Amino acid sequence: MKPDLFEAPDYYNLDELLTDEHKLVRDAARQWVKREVSPIIEDYAQRAEFPEQIIGGLAEIGAFGPYIPEEYGGAGLDQISYGLIMQEIERGDSGVRSTASVQSSLVMYPIWKYGNEEQRKKYLPKLASGEWMGCFGLTEPDHGSNPGGMITNFKDMGDHYLLNGAKMWISNAPFAQVAVVWAKNEEGRIHGLIVERGMEGFSTPETHNKWSLRASATGELIFDNVKVPKENLLPNKSGLGAPLGCLDSARFGIAWGAIGAAMDCYDTALRYSKERLQFGKPIGSFQLQQKKLAEMITEITKAQLLAWKLGVMRNNGTATSAQISMAKRNNVEMAIKIAREARQMLGGMGISGEYSIMRHSMNLESVITYEGTHDIHLLITGLDVTGLNAFK
Repeated sequence: MKPDLFEAPDYYNLDELLTDEHKLVRDAARQWVKREVSPIIEDYAQRAEFPEQIIGGLAEIGAFGPYIPEEYGGAGLDQISYGLIMQEIERGDSGVRSTASVQSSLVMYPIWKYGNEEQRKKYLPKLASGEWMGCFGLTEPDHGSNPGGMITNFKDMGDHYLLNGAKMWISNAPFAQVAVVWAKNEEGRIHGLIVERGMEGFSTPETHNKWSLRASATGELIFDNVKVPKENLLPNKSGLGAPLGCLDSARFGIAWGAIGAAMDCYDTALRYSKERLQFGKPIGSFQLQQKKLAEMITEITKAQLLAWKLGVMRNNGTATSAQISMAKRNNVEMAIKIAREARQMLGGMGISGEYSIMRHSMNLESVITYEGTHDIHLLITGLDVTGLNAFK
């Protein structure tokens, strides 16, 4: 088992922009990843299994709802702390970060923001501690980039709601105790419902044969006349804007997380370039290899600045959905390009599980698609700057 020798690049001394609390939170997450994730993640990715034994550790480092108030079991941290935790976890693995992102931004966030006090007290402490895991049901077999076209629906049966439909590509679904599900009522209005494992007619078949996010559990959500108690409806927001608000939080975390994957690929390639000898000298001494490394650190630095500024705006409540889309799109594209370049620098060793690069590269192929595809985020920016809608 290779030791985790990762050293985070900080070419512009961006640590000076962070508070002492930010650095403590980040460093705690970094050391946890080195100790608990790095030694096992290649094996779990090869076996296509999620290491469920790390759930307690994720909770301990504040990865579940870090910005949720302490009265509900969260850490009460700011948005930059949330981003830094996601960065460090994705440095370990995108699939593990997905598990934490879903729990925080797609399950705990809507219960906190759109739920009532009874729902917050019932669900959030158990989700924050990892006692319960959650998932988020929006994407359907025929409705991905157009979630408003969903056909999952519920009917008012007097003393309960009757839920029918299906969701797919759902992270955490196979083991989640709680699902925040988005469905249309009889008037076609989208609402969030909290569905619990064990409700009759609710099943979560696992998705197999993935070449990406192999250490993350993915599944479907099937609703066959599921009786949902009326008190499980999220009362404080409805319409498509409700799930999209959750996606803003998740996309913000991804913008930070992708930096972690890029940093790991860069650090691996830099270290390898100094050790690997060809033509009698380290490959890092050749111009083309230095070009690759110089471009990597440049793009990482730009992404770090983008994420930090977005975190400042998220903290003061001024960040727009379009600004979040720009950061998600830019930073994931940056990361996937760095993973590909780093893979080439390692030659044949780049595809080996002895190094993390190929796993990051495969994972990022999913990250560039989920929470809004690369093209959709481009059109969000286009709409924002022109005022002209290219979606329809």
